[in-house]
Amino acid sequence: RYKRPLLICHICLVAKSIPSTHPSIVPVHRTIGYPKVNKGIKLITGSERANGESNGSAKRTWESRRRREKRFGTYAWPIPNISGCPTHSCVLCANVWAVAAKGRPAVIYPQIKMSDQRIPPLTGYNEIDIDLAFRKLEEQLRSDATHATAQGNTEAVEAFRLDWLGRKQGRLKAISDAWLKNSPSEAKRLIGPRFNRLKEQVEGWLKWDGWAGAERAALDAEAIDITLPGRARRLGAEHPLIRTMNEIIAIFQRMGYSVGVGPEVETDFYNFESLNFPPNHPARDTQDTLVVAQQERKPLRDRLLMRTHTSPVQIRTMEQQPPPIRIVIPGKVHRNDAADATHSPIFHQVEGLCVDTNITFSDLKGTLDHAMKELFGSSVKTRFFPSFFPFTEPSADVQISCPFCGGKGCRKCKHSGWIELLGCGMVDPAVFGFAQQKQPAYDPKKISGFAFGMGVDRIAMMKYGITDISLLYSGDQRFLEQFG
Repeated sequence: RYKRPLLICHICLVAKSIPSTHPSIVPVHRTIGYPKVNKGIKLITGSERANGESNGSAKRTWESRRRREKRFGTYAWPIPNISGCPTHSCVLCANVWAVAAKGRPAVIYPQIKMSDQRIPPLTGYNEIDIDLAFRKLEEQLRSDATHATAQGNTEAVEAFRLDWLGRKQGRLKAISDAWLKNSPSEAKRLIGPRFNRLKEQVEGWLKWDGWAGAERAALDAEAIDITLPGRARRLGAEHPLIRTMNEIIAIFQRMGYSVGVGPEVETDFYNFESLNFPPNHPARDTQDTLVVAQQERKPLRDRLLMRTHTSPVQIRTMEQQPPPIRIVIPGKVHRNDAADATHSPIFHQVEGLCVDTNITFSDLKGTLDHAMKELFGSSVKTRFFPSFFPFTEPSADVQISCPFCGGKGCRKCKHSGWIELLGCGMVDPAVFGFAQQKQPAYDPKKISGFAFGMGVDRIAMMKYGITDISLLYSGDQRFLEQFG
């Protein structure tokens, strides 16, 4: 019975109850492998058994193993990685041929490794078994594609692609490693075309219009229309002071005035001397002016201080620009005043200067009357009272009819019907004399001009009914939100 080599797997050896003590059969339960054959079938001949071959032969080198096999004429044909014969009938074994020289019996068994459960087992290398295996793969492909289609999102499509075409763990990669690389050359001719056809089917599913449409819909949903206008960031409402100042500036800009700016830290020359303030003027006293400390060694005109008005910008502008000039000068000023409901050491002013030939007091009256009507309404009236300022001659205080009671008298106008709002006058020739030192065009005999100035804080309080000036500088959100 055992004259020819016995082809039987280790599972069938147990299933058929063949005694392991049979002299011609060696039941082996652990792989005794060596390079390039460790993925397939190994043969142990009876002579090896007789010579005391055991599992310890794994320590032998590949060269000595090849010499032993050449001597006994025994070799193995590799088969795919499988976990054993599933039917216990050696169907797999019958499809693997092996030769044992000199008629010695041999035991053939597969190397036990974890199989890829995603692909069906290949039970044989004949055409019927190969067709059956690929038919099962095609059924799995249709099932997976239908499931991905039902989900209808790009994540499912990507999971389907990675499951079948993944470079490391894809099913086609597993099929190639398990069925193609370890199969005989005759079997490769049968497996190769079917494998390529299966790959084309997978790629065809990925190019299906239904999935392409879902992907396009997903991309369209994420698209951004770059032709739409951008969303402007809300910067909040303007502060009542800034809003009032911008309204005043806009009125004079429409009348042809430009905007001038200057430093808040000024010298005594530009803040007082060039504006015709005498050295002993009360405004120079430290009780009214904030002076930078430790400047006693400097000449009086070079000492630094916080500007008490925006008038220094008028001198700086005339030194840099010949007439005609029409500028309006907004800005922050500082005075050594005690804080109360109507006074603050910091407040804002808007001043104006107009210089040209043949400028008269009537031009000044017409300009301010138009500005007040623009600011408070066309029904507002203006009137001028004589006053005194060192840098203007003649000078005047401007009053407007109360815009709240229409001149009838109320608490805001102290029942007089008029509210004093600003000061003005014709530019003093002495001021032109200081400007003429650097700009000869300002000859007091040939040119004339007028100047005016108003407190922004006072106008804002009057317009918005604010009773305490400190609220404008407190930063209280409850107060500021009312102007949003």
